[in-house]
Amino acid sequence: MKFSEQLRKKVDSIWNASFEHPFVTGVADGSLPIECFNYYVQQDSFYLSKFAQVQSIGAAKALDFHTTSQMAFHAKSTFDAEHMLHEGFAKDLGLEKNSEGHMAVEAAPTAVAYTNHLFSVAYKGSLGEVIAAILPCYWLYWEIGEKYKGSTPGHPVYQKWIDTYGDEWFATLVKEQIDRLDEWAEKASDEEKHRMEAIFVTSSKYEYMFWEMSYTLEKWPV
Repeated sequence: MKFSEQLRKKVDSIWNASFEHPFVTGVADGSLPIECFNYYVQQDSFYLSKFAQVQSIGAAKALDFHTTSQMAFHAKSTFDAEHMLHEGFAKDLGLEKNSEGHMAVEAAPTAVAYTNHLFSVAYKGSLGEVIAAILPCYWLYWEIGEKYKGSTPGHPVYQKWIDTYGDEWFATLVKEQIDRLDEWAEKASDEEKHRMEAIFVTSSKYEYMFWEMSYTLEKWPV
């Protein structure tokens, strides 16, 4: 069994909870209150601005020029996807970017915690650990896109979201990072693979928390 397959099996119950979260099912069937999706778009804009930075740190940690180039390409792809998808959402939903280039008026506690987790791994860990940290975001969204492909939510914004993550261009990016994780794991020590597993699980939990944050319009308590 490949290392990626071991990780996917490890987080199966966590990902199933994401698949069935009312935010995700609400997008698929069109029942999600639009204010929840507005909040998600704002927070995801903040998240992706940090995600691209973590991908860029990963590029600097690569051990060969090709991997550096590909990780940098992924960072650029995150920007392009954010621009393509979220800019479209912003127009449809009447949202505007702030001076930092994202749409969140204030980053929610979960968004801050998740991105801090990614930065902690990026600055302290290897490229393999960086990929383990960011891969759940790629992979989970791809599986959601596949699971709910063909859904007809009856709302153009929700339809666009589902179609984006079920598209083949996104699948190609995901599969590339899965392969890169497996290549790194082949040479990694047992200790490093244990760290990679723990990091992957933590990011998977944060992905679930991101749905919950958006669904409940999470705010700072003080």
